[in-house]
Amino acid sequence: MPWIDTHCHLDAPEFGQDHWRALAARAQAAERGVALCVLPAVGVFDFDTVRAFAHRTGDAYALGIHPLLVPRADDGDLERLDAALAAHAGDPRLVAVGEIGLDFFVPELTEPAMRARQLHFFRKQLQLARRHGLPVIVHTRRSVDQVLRQLREVGAGGRWEGIAHAFNGSLQQAQAVLAQGLKLGFGGAMTFDTARQLRQLATELPLDAIVMETDAPDIPPQWLYVRQSERAAGRPQGLNTPAELPRIAETLVALRGLPLAAIEAATTANALVALPRLRALWQEQATIAGDDQSR
Repeated sequence: MPWIDTHCHLDAPEFGQDHWRALAARAQAAERGVALCVLPAVGVFDFDTVRAFAHRTGDAYALGIHPLLVPRADDGDLERLDAALAAHAGDPRLVAVGEIGLDFFVPELTEPAMRARQLHFFRKQLQLARRHGLPVIVHTRRSVDQVLRQLREVGAGGRWEGIAHAFNGSLQQAQAVLAQGLKLGFGGAMTFDTARQLRQLATELPLDAIVMETDAPDIPPQWLYVRQSERAAGRPQGLNTPAELPRIAETLVALRGLPLAAIEAATTANALVALPRLRALWQEQATIAGDDQSR
């Protein structure tokens, strides 16, 4: 099985305005066995961009309003999201509502008014996901318990499909998220020796709970990370791309004592469960790869 990067932002400014760095990185990732990438939007301004990019590269995309963008959004953006989900309902590359969620790490987002605003946007987007029959890709930074509460209330006892992106909660919280039906996204943060709780989770969780992601260009793995003091001195941060995914997965191999092929097969299968529309795209890629090999 090839790899699936379940979360990367190839439209980010770090990849250049004309996306040439992103296209080069995507080609390199394909050479390393990354068959599919999921490109979540972060606001209405990039809905068309992620959709066009996914069609250009044969990947998938999600539409949503990121919690970090909530201060710049209004209820009209929720209406535009609803309209976009309806307009592209027949697009097989639209696989989820995301990236949505809550962020209680950034200080200004923890003020009471902004917490309430985040909750409003998150809840409305969960309702849209239910209305349009789509999974969710959820941001849970310092907010797992509140995310769980909204999933339970909006879900009204039903289970969800989707992914808790860049999960970094406790084992108890992980089990609660899994009970809601979501898979847990693991990426570059897992590669740091100092990430003891996260690495323990990656070791102890059932293998069918885990999907792989890079969050490119964010959350660089340890070998790309440059300390803030070094960046201030002029050393650039290494650019995280989907091409890093197989090497990131080697950390999971080491932690669990399993062959790389087993991790690859399991996490790819988990991604297809979390985001069911990926299955047709994955089969399409497998057919192309088979045709290429037969030539």
